[in-house]
Amino acid sequence: MNKTSLIVCLLVLAYSPATGQGGAGEIWPGSSWERATPEQVGMDATMLKRARDFALTGAGSGCVVRGGRLIMQWGDQKKRYDLKSTTKAIGVTAVALALKDGKFKSLRDPAKKYHPGFGIPPESNAQTGWLDKITLFHLATQTAGFDKNGGYTKLMFTPGTKWAYSDGGPNWLAECVTLAYGQDVQELMFERVFGPIGIGRDDLTWRGNAYRPKEIDGVKRREFGSGINANVNAMARIGYLYLRRGRWYNKQIIPASFVDMARTVPEAVGGLPVVKSESYFNASDHYGLLWWNNADGTMANVPRDTYWSWGLYDSLIVVMPSLDIVAARAGKSLNKARNSSYKAIEPFIEPIVLSLREKKQ
Repeated sequence: MNKTSLIVCLLVLAYSPATGQGGAGEIWPGSSWERATPEQVGMDATMLKRARDFALTGAGSGCVVRGGRLIMQWGDQKKRYDLKSTTKAIGVTAVALALKDGKFKSLRDPAKKYHPGFGIPPESNAQTGWLDKITLFHLATQTAGFDKNGGYTKLMFTPGTKWAYSDGGPNWLAECVTLAYGQDVQELMFERVFGPIGIGRDDLTWRGNAYRPKEIDGVKRREFGSGINANVNAMARIGYLYLRRGRWYNKQIIPASFVDMARTVPEAVGGLPVVKSESYFNASDHYGLLWWNNADGTMANVPRDTYWSWGLYDSLIVVMPSLDIVAARAGKSLNKARNSSYKAIEPFIEPIVLSLREKKQ
């Protein structure tokens, strides 16, 4: 362990946020966030500006929150951005609701239990013999085997044997949620999640499915693969919900157990061969339920419990539980190679961590 990593570890152990995971000192945003200076929450403003300045190489907007207080912001906080695959991490929250409500019994259930037409078209998928084996878990971990496109794509391998980044698999998962509730997923989320945590219709929109028919069983069809436009305030609120393990004030919006699953690498996923490893590298070692994470320590100076959403153009909702931090950023691409190398986003995430340094004597 290098000196910088050691200092970060010591700060993680030493910091005991008043907000914690429950307790009278918690701070929650109303219509706006309570403000604090970096110094008031033990952060170095110069290092934070380094994170901000890197984010601004792709223009856009962003913010950093610690302990429920807004520490730094940049850009237009009300402007909505096309979040692309950050939609996956937001969308999977609807799966948490379905588990809480008993609409889904278990992530290990076959997807066909909730979607009679699951996986077809193309008809060739039925001939593989794999459709009956694909579970909700496979769809939520990118191990179902569907090809990349968000439409009706072919199956590439036996479910659970490889990891392959896909929009098609998550879009089937969105349809399973839609059919389980018989309700538009956007309306479900505004009623149960977005509204209760202070996200309004001006903050977030969710377009209809761009790849498949507009309705399924008479209900509006949405995507988990992509489709959400939102401002960074909405993104930070979603991150804060996850930071507080699914709770908002005194109400448990989604199960804490689901948050814990979403932010960690499932045993059945870690180490799986990665399809298109030239672009996705060892993604199976740092991917949870449609959220990315640092579980394998790829970012050496970032706590391993850190996790984030990640969309094209580098929309990011970053959650750091051990540091009580949420950061959000959206705009133009930082990652010119458009691959999943953490080096593309590390210059944004690492300085936020390193801003928590020992006070000068």
